Amino acid sequence: MPLSRRTLVGSTALLCAAPVLRARSQPKPVLKLGVLTDLSGTYKDNTGPTSIACAQQAIEEFNPSAHGFEVELLQADHQNKPDVASSIARQWFDQGVLAAVDVPTSSVALAVAQVAKEKDRIMLNASATTTDLTDGQCSPNTIVWSFDTYENAVSTGGAMVRAGNKSWFFITADYVFGHVLEEQNAGIVKRAGGEVKGAVRYPFPDTTDFSSYLEQAMASGATTLGLANAGLDTQNSVKQAHEFGVQTKMKIVPLLLFITDVHALGLDLASGLVTTETFYWDLNDRTRAFTKRVLPRTPNNFPNQAHASAYGVTLHYLKAAAAMGPAEAMKSGRAAVARMKAMPTDDDAFGPGQIRADGRGEFPAYLFEVKSKAESKQPWDYYRLIHTTPPSEALHPLNPRCKFPTA
Repeated sequence: MPLSRRTLVGSTALLCAAPVLRARSQPKPVLKLGVLTDLSGTYKDNTGPTSIACAQQAIEEFNPSAHGFEVELLQADHQNKPDVASSIARQWFDQGVLAAVDVPTSSVALAVAQVAKEKDRIMLNASATTTDLTDGQCSPNTIVWSFDTYENAVSTGGAMVRAGNKSWFFITADYVFGHVLEEQNAGIVKRAGGEVKGAVRYPFPDTTDFSSYLEQAMASGATTLGLANAGLDTQNSVKQAHEFGVQTKMKIVPLLLFITDVHALGLDLASGLVTTETFYWDLNDRTRAFTKRVLPRTPNNFPNQAHASAYGVTLHYLKAAAAMGPAEAMKSGRAAVARMKAMPTDDDAFGPGQIRADGRGEFPAYLFEVKSKAESKQPWDYYRLIHTTPPSEALHPLNPRCKFPTA
């Protein structure tokens, strides 16, 4: 039956009165990351809450929503125990977490790296220092951002040997990090014609009294005390060394000292110590700008090289994920790491750089001497730059077996 004009007009009116159905916008994909760190033990201040804050800062600055995805950030305390860390990482990866970030303690990091490889997820390491992560146990699913034991041996140990400190005794944390740090520094001493008069290894992480080890060091006849440890262990070693008067007989050389350790020790004890870090908050305009942005999240703990690495590696991962597209980034951790290696790095904490085929970030190493109280002009004004080691010298030789492909 032909439509009359009245029927047509009425039908049009009904159509106009009907609610307009708009297509719902699709929810943005969510990339899940987890900061797996030390929230209760010897490395809490050197990593821990401040590493979480720096990862959060990277996410906020990148603004994932503007790139078509969101980021969910989890956190967990691995208690410096490889079995605990492996269990958390396995659970996270099974629940869709794409990367474990930070992961201090070398034995823990090596365990998590294996889980990440097995699950084709990622370990974005900011603070474990063993070179095994990018050498003997290298993985295409691992990034080690800015520092390791080899770099510290070359920079700190090398500087001490060149200054004439050629007779050494080591106090060493008895796990993979301490072993490697001691061995690499001992190698530098011996190649320079020096002598290692002895070493003692203490239980980690259960040692707080270093008196018997310090007595052995003084009895050895060595003129240099190498502390192959970190965090609270280094702080306690230095404090107790001063109580025993070790500094009157031996040069005390912490082989991994962070600015957070210097702050905890105070300049009365720390003044004159040397240390290597890849980041210092007051190094240049960009490092100062980064520190100013992150301090509201962690006002009582200035960032050190591990904290800054958590920021840098998280930011670079997000850039790679955006370049790939979130769907592709979620498919394969190995592919995402390859893309990270293919892209140049650049951020306010470290400046321009790149990631080597084995996953090691290529950045300079800075040798600092701790200032005296008279020299320090403001809070956390602790370092004087002595020497800069370029990446070509600071990084361990590339193992041909670890030349993993880039995107």
